[in-house]
Amino acid sequence: MRNTYITRMPDKAGAFLLASRIIAAAGGNIVRVNYNKAVDLHTLFLEVSATEAQHARIARELAACGYLAERDAQAQILMIVVTLEDKPGAVLPVLETLSRYRVNISYISSQENGTPYQHFKMGLLIENTGEIKGLIEEISRICEIRILDYEVTDRLLDGTVFYVTFANTMRAILHLSQEKTNEVLICANRLMQILDEQKKSPLQTFDYIRRFARFVRDRKGERFHASVYSQDLAAGLRLLVIDPPCGSNTYVLEHGEELLFVDCGFACYREEMLALLEARIPDFARRRKRAWITHADVDHAGLLSLFDAVYMSGSCYENFAAERRGEPNFREQNPLHAPYCALSKVISEYEPPDLDRCHVLGRKQDGATLSPIGTQNFGPWEFEFYEGNGGHVRGETVIVCRELKLVFSGDIYVNIKGFSQEQQEFNAIAPLLMTGVDSDPAEARRCRDLLRKTYAGYLFCPGHGTVRKNE
Repeated sequence: MRNTYITRMPDKAGAFLLASRIIAAAGGNIVRVNYNKAVDLHTLFLEVSATEAQHARIARELAACGYLAERDAQAQILMIVVTLEDKPGAVLPVLETLSRYRVNISYISSQENGTPYQHFKMGLLIENTGEIKGLIEEISRICEIRILDYEVTDRLLDGTVFYVTFANTMRAILHLSQEKTNEVLICANRLMQILDEQKKSPLQTFDYIRRFARFVRDRKGERFHASVYSQDLAAGLRLLVIDPPCGSNTYVLEHGEELLFVDCGFACYREEMLALLEARIPDFARRRKRAWITHADVDHAGLLSLFDAVYMSGSCYENFAAERRGEPNFREQNPLHAPYCALSKVISEYEPPDLDRCHVLGRKQDGATLSPIGTQNFGPWEFEFYEGNGGHVRGETVIVCRELKLVFSGDIYVNIKGFSQEQQEFNAIAPLLMTGVDSDPAEARRCRDLLRKTYAGYLFCPGHGTVRKNE
């Protein structure tokens, strides 16, 4: 175990030598020394690794020779680095927070480095790990904080260090602002509480989320490799399929000058999707665009701001309305799922759509596995909308055109066998670790079975995976 001794030594040669001999004779090992004569002529901090019995002997002998200060000899030094904008007064909020917590700084060092930021290295004298937990959380909401070294003595402090470090990693991967990093911190804190109550290790859970973030970020720009193909469904009607490495499929029906989208993937791929659509669809920017969505999950509803009008079930609309009010959406209303869902929003850069462009096409009125809620036309073709019972998620909708023998199934049915290698990798690390992607697996299975039975011979356009004919 490690203890930090706050010693008061005479300003003369050999003073540190005597303290070192006392520690060595007891079998202790000095792991850190801090002394700044310009700040305090006599105070020297000694961090020592030793057994409990050895520490008792060291404290007794240092006290006997008058070296041990009257303050608590069982304190520790927590070494941190805070990253602040290189501007006048930037460090003041951190120093004011330290003062409010009555935490002394045993060491501080910083120097400008030619960047817009300065890194302040500090040694904080810890006497109450319960208080230092709150201190770390508060500083982390002001700026980036890294914990360099500390002795594991308090489970709550260990957890705080763990999720603050996690938030810093997410900040670096996703280039997050302080505001977004604070959202990650809040989610990580909730996640730690859930895992702690369940007596689960946070290592695998947080590692999956980090891998999810890296996967999404690594597919940006030129590394966004979506599978894109098209086929004619009828005279004058073309279907464009965009099957990305992660996020939902995006379907585009093209008839005359009008474009109709079904679902639209992750928000973080907006630039990549626009470049792809402009390359594939002549005069894309000027053409009228509307969308239908199969459900309100963030991986299907990220680009709704691109469209003039978006049509959906009443439950989907209620989901978005709740988000606009700052309230939990349907998935987040389950406390166990909420942190994962909120982190997914940050990772995918999701923002809820403007409600002015969202239109309700119908509401479910009964408890049938699939209930008709309305129809919409695109060109001369009629499409029927059916809402499920929330097996996957509340508001789930299937869109069917009988004349074209076409089904947009959303995530009620996904073509797992049609996943690319990248999609298989993403499916294995996606952060839906709540227990699964379906809210009610048994109900989701009933709905999926009904789809397969009812629409034999139809072309299925799944939420994820390649298009396939339902034999």
